[in-house]
Amino acid sequence: MVKPWYKQFWPWFLIILPLTVIVWTIVTVVVFANNSVSLVAEDYYKKGKGINIDISKMNVARDLGLNASVSSNDNNIIIAFAKGNLPHYPALTATFTHRTLPDRDFTKLLTADAKGNYRFTQEQSIQGPWFVELQPHNNEWMIQGRVEFPALPTTLMK
Repeated sequence: MVKPWYKQFWPWFLIILPLTVIVWTIVTVVVFANNSVSLVAEDYYKKGKGINIDISKMNVARDLGLNASVSSNDNNIIIAFAKGNLPHYPALTATFTHRTLPDRDFTKLLTADAKGNYRFTQEQSIQGPWFVELQPHNNEWMIQGRVEFPALPTTLMK
């Protein structure tokens, strides 16, 4: 007497293989959907066009003789600004951008002390490589550079 198909081994074996693949595919899609990393900017075209503007702003900063150095001590960050040919120390917009974690990026509006140092205290500890941009309120020029935090030795930005 022949057993019905649902009591035999081979039909269940052949069914379980594709079913396993389907289940693990769904699990993988759910995991990646919940933990996505946005490494590519959504407005990449605008950012690409903005590169030329950034280069011209950096050339203006170079022509004015501007540079800055960044150092840190715990959560305290100090930006020493050399004003070059500027008549005074301007208020600066400092943008700190992390390479891979856009939710950690932040921007600070800073004013200088009498020696041209801009200081602020960050709530969270800053670790690893960061991209720093300094611009005045009118965005005429820009100084930028990569800084590895904690930055005990001063890092020059050009």
